[in-house]
Amino acid sequence: MFTGIVESLGEVKRIEEEGTNRHFWIESTLTPELKIDQSVAHNGVCLTVVEISGQQYRVTAIEESLNRTNLGDLCIDSQVNLERCMKADGRFDGHIVQGHVDTTAKVTKREERGGSWNFSFELASNPKGLIVPKGSICINGVSLTVVHTEGKNFSVSIIPYTFEHTCFNQLTAGDFVNIEFDILGKYIQATIAAREES
Repeated sequence: MFTGIVESLGEVKRIEEEGTNRHFWIESTLTPELKIDQSVAHNGVCLTVVEISGQQYRVTAIEESLNRTNLGDLCIDSQVNLERCMKADGRFDGHIVQGHVDTTAKVTKREERGGSWNFSFELASNPKGLIVPKGSICINGVSLTVVHTEGKNFSVSIIPYTFEHTCFNQLTAGDFVNIEFDILGKYIQATIAAREES
């Protein structure tokens, strides 16, 4: 489990294809602290560390992950938001994030607001109550608060620290980001749907 509080940025150094799988070699200041078989969120996608070499480590994304997320868009020198799994005795600074991306959204607008930034997004379909104003959402592995939502569109505001220390400073209109909806909202939606079917 994760919290959506990005610890560091990683940089893609090598990409290897193997069947429908894609191996990413990532260089990060976190590498010396990692272990084989450890879970690390990459732009919000939970991937397992399978090899470590010097300052780099390797993770593998299977076809399902590549199809559902923006990992397939990564190339050499791409930067990714990194978060190790939450420690049981750590502070819960973000919200419950599983590292299981639900879908992607397209950046439709990026606006500087004199000290903060406003990002607008469009989903492929209506989230049907999974996004609510002032509710939590995870975007590229970052725990954020929804500012506005209408149909398939929603927006968030970014403080300077988050803008400078995550990949948000690289996002422009037309880019795709990973979205994980709040798990509490997903359970509520599933419960209501089950009652309507019975």
